[in-house]
Amino acid sequence: MAQPLAERMRPTSLDTYVGQKHLIGENGVIRQFIKNKMMPSIILWGPPGVGKTTLAQIIAKSIDKPFFPLSAINSGVKDVREAITQAEKRTLFSGDTPLVFIDEIHRFSKSQQDSLLNAVEKGIITLIGATTENPSFEVIGPLLSRCQVYVLKELERRDLEGLMQHVLEHDEILSPKKLTLKETEELLAYSGGDARKLLNALEIVAGFLDEKAPITNEAVKNVIKENLLRYDKSGDHHYDTISAFVKSIRGSDPNAAVYWLARMIEAGEDPKFIARRLVIHASEDVGNANPTALVMAVNCFKAVEVIGMPESRLILSQCTIYIASSPKSNASYKAIGEAQNLVRKTGNIPVPLHLRNAPTQLMKELNYGGDYKYPHDAPQSFVAQEYFPESLEKSSLLQYGNNQKEQQFQNYMSHLWGDKYQW
Repeated sequence: MAQPLAERMRPTSLDTYVGQKHLIGENGVIRQFIKNKMMPSIILWGPPGVGKTTLAQIIAKSIDKPFFPLSAINSGVKDVREAITQAEKRTLFSGDTPLVFIDEIHRFSKSQQDSLLNAVEKGIITLIGATTENPSFEVIGPLLSRCQVYVLKELERRDLEGLMQHVLEHDEILSPKKLTLKETEELLAYSGGDARKLLNALEIVAGFLDEKAPITNEAVKNVIKENLLRYDKSGDHHYDTISAFVKSIRGSDPNAAVYWLARMIEAGEDPKFIARRLVIHASEDVGNANPTALVMAVNCFKAVEVIGMPESRLILSQCTIYIASSPKSNASYKAIGEAQNLVRKTGNIPVPLHLRNAPTQLMKELNYGGDYKYPHDAPQSFVAQEYFPESLEKSSLLQYGNNQKEQQFQNYMSHLWGDKYQW
C-alpha cells in the first residue's frame, strides 16, 4: 500500500523545504545552526501543516544526529524516560547528543514535561518540541527557559500553489496522470494553509480524475463534499463543533453543551483547548451574573493541565454544566467593547492632573495628583470625584445585566453616584 502523498513528498533537505525563509533562508538562524553543526534545544511554534515535523527531521539528518521522535498524543512519562535512557546510551558510546523530537508538546502534562527537564539541563538530549499553542502558556517555565522559541508562519498562497505543481510533476503516482492545475481556490480554502491537509485533498481529488484532466474548483467541491466530511481538529468541523458547544452554553442548555463536549472528547480534541474556551465564556457570557463561574473555569483549566485524560472529561463536564446552568450576562463584554470604541474615536486624551502619579518633585510642583481625594479617608470609602478625562465626563459604557447579582451592583452604584448610575 502506497504512503499518503504528504509522506511520499515530504522534503528531506532545506533546499526542498517550502516556506519559513526567515528561519531557513540564507541568513536564517536554523540554517546557520545546521551549517555550524550546532543545535540548541528549540520549540517550533506554528499552525498545523506548516512543516514543524519536517523541519525537525531535516535538522536531525543535516547535522547527522540520532533522532528519537515521540508524539505527545500517545506517549506517556514511561515512553519519555525510555527515550532519554536510549539517548543517554547513544551519548556514552558515540559522544553524539541525540535529538528528541516531541510532536504536540503542549499536550504533555506538567509531570511529562518535568521528565524531560533534567535530560535537557544536563545536555543528555537536545530537545525539539513542536506546538500549535503558545508555548508561554503550554510549556513549563523551567523547560521553556532552556529552549529557544522559533515561530513558523502560515504558508503563503504562492508556496502552496508551487507545492501542488511540484507534486503533480514529480510524484511517482500522480505525475504519470499529467493533470493540470487550472483552479486552486477551493483546494486552498479547504486546506486553510495546512500543507498536509492540502496534499491529502489533492491526492483524493486526483484519484477521481482522468488522465490530463484539469483540476477545477467544481471538481474539488464535488469530491471534497463526498469524501472529506469529518471532524478535523484544524478544519471547519472543529470550529463548527466548538461553536455549537459555546452557543449551547450561552443558551443555558447544559444537556446540549455536554453532548457537544462529548463529540469533541471522542474526536480527540485537546482538553486544554476546551478548558480555555470555558474560561473565556465564563467571563464573556456569565460575567458578574455569577462571578464564581470564572473561578470555576480557571480551576478547571488548572486541573485539566495537571490531571490529563481520560479523567479530565469529568472536570470538563462539571464545569460545562455549571457555566451552562448559570445566569447569563454579557455586560462586561459589551462594556469593554464600548470603551475600546470610545478610545479609538477620541484618541489619547491627557490623564486629568488629579489622577496622575507624582514620583518626582517637579511633578508635585506641577500639581500632579494634588487634587486627588483618597476614597478610604471618607465615609463608605467613597468620594464623588471625576475619573474620566474632562471631555468625556458624561460617558456611559456599562449597562448592568438584568440578573440578581448585577442588579445588586447597580443599586449600590446608584446609592453612591445617584443619577450617574441610574438608567
